[in-house]
Amino acid sequence: MAMTISELARSAAVGVETVRFYQRKGLLDDPRPTRSGREGHRHYGEDDLRRLRFVRSAQGAGFTLSEIAELLALDAGHDRPRARQMAKARLEAIEHEIARLEAARKSLRKLARECAKGGAGPCPIIAAFEN
Repeated sequence: MAMTISELARSAAVGVETVRFYQRKGLLDDPRPTRSGREGHRHYGEDDLRRLRFVRSAQGAGFTLSEIAELLALDAGHDRPRARQMAKARLEAIEHEIARLEAARKSLRKLARECAKGGAGPCPIIAAFEN
């Protein structure tokens, strides 16, 4: 099934400009208009849609665009060890960020309890962030 760029974007729940951005970054192909079908329109297929969804999912997992490009190249070359290494590194970074966020949540809960006690003087939340 051939799709126009707007149909591709809609199918992946992104904007047309997002598709064009990924094309400029080399993450998606930029097919030239074909003689068959609608004249002057670029046509995309299911492989383009899968690739676009992969890029969005990989970004959601925190991979950078350059890392996503490397993952795509690794897939073409079947380099699973390197892809696995990249996934492990990303997982470690996510776990570090989760630990940081959990510590922040714990601190904020404590500050909110202190603020709820009332009393005179500045709010402990404001004072804590001034330091």
